[in-house]
Amino acid sequence: MIVLSHITAAYAAATVLHNVSLHIARGEQVALAGPNGAGKSSLLRVITGQLPAQGTVQVAGCDIAHLSPRRRARLLAVVPQEIACDVPFTAHDFVLLGRTACLPRFGGPSADDLDAVQEAMELTETRHLRNRPLPEMSGGERQRLALAMALASRPEIILLDEPTSHLDLRHRAELMRLLARLNRERQTTLLMVVHDLTLASQFFPRIVLFGRGRKLADGTPAEVLRTDVLEAAYDCPVSVIPLPGLSATCVLPRLG
Repeated sequence: MIVLSHITAAYAAATVLHNVSLHIARGEQVALAGPNGAGKSSLLRVITGQLPAQGTVQVAGCDIAHLSPRRRARLLAVVPQEIACDVPFTAHDFVLLGRTACLPRFGGPSADDLDAVQEAMELTETRHLRNRPLPEMSGGERQRLALAMALASRPEIILLDEPTSHLDLRHRAELMRLLARLNRERQTTLLMVVHDLTLASQFFPRIVLFGRGRKLADGTPAEVLRTDVLEAAYDCPVSVIPLPGLSATCVLPRLG
């Protein structure tokens, strides 16, 4: 579904990705982990075509540079890390932006467009916010609406840049359950930047660990979330603690 071959990318003179190759199959659920500045968000921008890169980027068998903006928008949806608090839209109109690639050149949204928006807001438990302006909402509410906007396009692939950063524990768990359900029922391909490695160990069968713009490890949580691997990536002492009754681990920095 997503194939990156020997990707090198830079902002001005600063190289942020060094010869990265990655293959994500249709229907996979993959976490991108690593310290700040490791290149995770930059990798998402390369996949969407926002950050030019040396190497090859293919999505659904096509070079990203050869996909029309309309086709690209139908294939890929992005949930950013931050949503500006001053966007002058109601929640409903904001989510409707996710249907832009489906709308006719002239005329308003169809019944199918409005159904897709309603479905997305119901899935993300945001329908009660439909008439409220975004500037009146909390960061967590805006984050759930960003996911609703992505879902409204009914994409094959969703790229998420740390979408749980503003969510409380309940909404964090519900968002992850929703993503797992989309992956299971619709075969939606998920690629998500995460900092919470404990969360990643519970929800992602595959974790790709980055450091200084390079891929350091790629495998199951048990293969990647190891003390030696994480300490090399984060440059600090780490404790990896199995969680009783769960196929998951708690990852903490060692303070003492």
